[in-house]
Amino acid sequence: METLPLILAYTGMAIMITMACIGSAIGVTIGGNATVSALKKNPDMFGSAMILTALPSTQGLYGFAGFFLMLNKLKGMETALSLNAGLAMCAAALATGIVGYYSAIRQAKLVANGINEISNGQDVFGRTMILAVFPELYAILAFASAFLAL
Repeated sequence: METLPLILAYTGMAIMITMACIGSAIGVTIGGNATVSALKKNPDMFGSAMILTALPSTQGLYGFAGFFLMLNKLKGMETALSLNAGLAMCAAALATGIVGYYSAIRQAKLVANGINEISNGQDVFGRTMILAVFPELYAILAFASAFLAL
């Protein structure tokens, strides 16, 4: 196999999993910080807050799944990877990583607001879960696009 297409593919994959996981780590931290603050007001809300806090972690899972799929695709190739295919894999991986990064952080900010309102006695858990799906949708679309590009 030629070296440049492989370098492009593996670099894209590395950036994808790095960005998606960093976004998830930041997102879970945002939710966790909101939970710790909210528990001071309402210690009985930990279960709901923990579920909301965990939501941004899924973007890291999409990055990992994309990495795994691309790695299996590269290992199963019997012919040389073309430059176009290497560029396509790199672009799909970059898109998945960047979208996962921003999606996780934006989702975390949304759930942090829900956690805060739950601590104030508002019954917004279900509505927060529904609203948290919207930023998640874009991470799913980016992952699906990378999957289809393979």
